[in-house]
Amino acid sequence: MRGMFTCGVLDVLLEKGIVFDGAAGISAGAVFGCNFKSGQVGRPIRYNKKYCGDPRYCSIRSWLKTGDLYGADFCYRELPDVLDPFDRAAFARNPLTFYVGATDVDTGKCVYHLCTDGGEKDMLWFRASASMPVASRPVRIDGRCYLDGGIADSVPYACMEQLGYHRNVIVLTQPKGYRKKAGNRLPLKLFLHRYPKIREAMECRHEMYNRQMEELDRMAAEKRALIIRPPEDLRIGHTEKNPAELERVYLLGRKEAEKRLPEIRQWLREGV
Repeated sequence: MRGMFTCGVLDVLLEKGIVFDGAAGISAGAVFGCNFKSGQVGRPIRYNKKYCGDPRYCSIRSWLKTGDLYGADFCYRELPDVLDPFDRAAFARNPLTFYVGATDVDTGKCVYHLCTDGGEKDMLWFRASASMPVASRPVRIDGRCYLDGGIADSVPYACMEQLGYHRNVIVLTQPKGYRKKAGNRLPLKLFLHRYPKIREAMECRHEMYNRQMEELDRMAAEKRALIIRPPEDLRIGHTEKNPAELERVYLLGRKEAEKRLPEIRQWLREGV
């Protein structure tokens, strides 16, 4: 739910007419970031506030019943198709290239998919990118299984650079200086014994994440990337049920984007 900060940032950019050639999202950055390509200002914060307490959206009951903490049918069919429609036509029309990353359970490597129409296959990739180990079932796409992209690649800046995008605006949801600590390995061994490559990636995920943060700090200092991040810890849970807390974090994202708007515009002008 730290992704509500990202939603606030992206909504300000949409409202101010900020245009990008390409984007990439991982995990919450995929399932919320897709609304930037469809141009749907306010959609993620709206449906999260409305359904955060709904057991079909996110609950232990859903996890016990289906294997997914975030109910797959509700989140990736009923919600985008019926309750708060995802504008697939606008998504497809927008020339912005949008990539999402998910981790291949057999290799432990992040794989990126170019989403073009927001249709059934793209929706599977959105879901895979945000399917947290243990809390979610692996998502099968074209004969392979995937889990959360953040397992192998927390921030997709290297992917964008490899694709030829060298003037990147990067949105993070942790404050400057934050570093991950090693987690307890016993639950990983118990729950992920069927997926040894995922377990291995999870066991050293903190090292990968911390290396990325060090590199991003260098890139920002050398003016090779513009980074937007919260000024302090967002203090919000992974499965926040209080709409007011979601709104608080969303507004923090809006505030930070509005403050940085002149810098963002200058950054993009210099890249033309």
